[in-house]
Amino acid sequence: MPHVKSTLIALAVTLSISCPARAAERESHVGLTLQQIVDGAIRPHLAYLFERIATEGSDLRLDGVPVFDGRDKFLPGKIAKGVSYLLTDGSLDGEALERALADHRRIAAMTLEQTNESWGMYYYLSALRKLRDAGLLERAVDPATLERLRERLDWRAFVREDDLTLVALPTNYYGVAFTIARLRHLLGWESAEASERLLARTIEHYRTHSGEYGFSDETEGEGRFDRYSVLLIGEICQHLVDYGMETTPELREWLRSAVEVVLVGLGPEGAGFQFGRSIGPYADTAYLEVLTAAAALDVLSSHEKEMAYAFHVRAAARFVDFWYDPQMRSVNLWDHGRRTDTYRGKHRILGENLSLVHQHLYTAAIWRRLGFAQRPPDDAAFMSWLRALPRQTLTWFARGEHDRALVTYRDGLRVVQLPIVNGGPSQHMHNPYFAIPFSDELVQGSANATFPQLLPRFTLADGSQLTAAAYARGIEAHEDGDAFIVEFEQTELDRLGERSPIPDDRLSVRTTYLLEPGRFTRTDVYTPREALTDVRIEMEFSSFSENGRLSDDGRRVDFASGAARTFEVEGFTSLTLEAIADDPVRRAPTGPMRTRIQCVETLAIFDAPVTLRWTLAWE
Repeated sequence: MPHVKSTLIALAVTLSISCPARAAERESHVGLTLQQIVDGAIRPHLAYLFERIATEGSDLRLDGVPVFDGRDKFLPGKIAKGVSYLLTDGSLDGEALERALADHRRIAAMTLEQTNESWGMYYYLSALRKLRDAGLLERAVDPATLERLRERLDWRAFVREDDLTLVALPTNYYGVAFTIARLRHLLGWESAEASERLLARTIEHYRTHSGEYGFSDETEGEGRFDRYSVLLIGEICQHLVDYGMETTPELREWLRSAVEVVLVGLGPEGAGFQFGRSIGPYADTAYLEVLTAAAALDVLSSHEKEMAYAFHVRAAARFVDFWYDPQMRSVNLWDHGRRTDTYRGKHRILGENLSLVHQHLYTAAIWRRLGFAQRPPDDAAFMSWLRALPRQTLTWFARGEHDRALVTYRDGLRVVQLPIVNGGPSQHMHNPYFAIPFSDELVQGSANATFPQLLPRFTLADGSQLTAAAYARGIEAHEDGDAFIVEFEQTELDRLGERSPIPDDRLSVRTTYLLEPGRFTRTDVYTPREALTDVRIEMEFSSFSENGRLSDDGRRVDFASGAARTFEVEGFTSLTLEAIADDPVRRAPTGPMRTRIQCVETLAIFDAPVTLRWTLAWE
């Protein structure tokens, strides 16, 4: 592809985030306005990526990774969406605009026959609509390419048209299918009927599986909830506003439920969800997308808007100061001790940059329309507001045969999320979904990892492995002074080894959490249905803290550095310490865990209740 560089792109490369190599030397963006962060860092990074695509074409490698090898199934659409921001924001005119449009035409032709599934279709259609509304579509995409796109960008590729069932995808893809159908309608490619049916199907799923509480089950009623369960209603409402469709009182009520989860989870660092799959920087942008949708629809009060904006600025600063790596010239989800799930593997490095930039740009545009983006946030008021938020909150996701809920506990400015949300296929064995107290730099899971992080795992004589992961019932919570007590039981444990959980009633458990300032305690009472022999129990705490010392009685570890200061157990006779900074598995989205505490107990005969307890104290 010819080497073409517009005036804007040349300027952007000059302005792009080119900080010194060491993160400690990088200039912080905290304290700037949102518009300053967008103009000074986020948008120039997008222009840099466009220049790389335009000049290197299909040979492009980002941080050494070939990006056009077909493994990123959403990439063509993400490229189109990213470039559409640069073409339509009014900063280009004359010769510079013509060169950029020519670049886009070549890129569109180059990527035309590459795989572009579901999300990629949505991104591409959204870009085409943006270009059309700016009067640039015919100049940005040649007629033959546009006609082929009309054939390829179709929701029927992953939804069965007759009964509107998804083809091997989680339920949030109903929302993706709706946006594709609606954008096709807005572009004049089909009637409104399909989009209206798909929207109705999405809302029906909400009503069927969590209509009482307003959160989307990621499964067909089997009870798995995570970041997307809260985010999806924000996306839907924002799309309805964008497409000129009605947001009903019911939808606004569900959006407010999502807002309540997000507000009590806000912290000073700009971080978002602590648990579940595909988090990292998407944990932060999930908060932003919910809050901006709510702000646009006046689902937030005036003061809540001010506080949401203050958080948004911090999250944007965190994006460019923490998630962006100046040596890679890319966001970093994968290296230097970080880990994400296989869905967001590094083969998607270009697409992850583009989708994150999109999320920051479109949400920033909402604040700009609301008159906030060029204002400095009221940081003093924000910090005071954070300290006044409720110490503890129990949010119900579902109740019935099994209970699903999220406990949010705040100790000063530390946010703790205890999710009891784990059911259904594909994730039950992975520790980011365990019912343990997640908190930034204190307790984290490791994407797609199965090690028993703070959750005992039983190996029975027949080789079965059981853990208390998927069958919570009878969740109860109450305050006791400064403490919050959470209790639940599981009459079956989860037998591991299959994609879906398998109930096994050879063991049952009663769990009690005591959450108090500076300390968590989990107590499990396990009861066998009948006598079991040769049982091995394993649990571990992989921690960010370092320089641990084992107490003389072998029950407690004291750390010399890090947020976790002591970890103490009862019911285990063997504790061992191991440095794990180089372990490729024990890595969180934000960085490497440093110390592994392995806890082991063996029972020759297990014929009476056994109590296992751990206590974690922090600074």
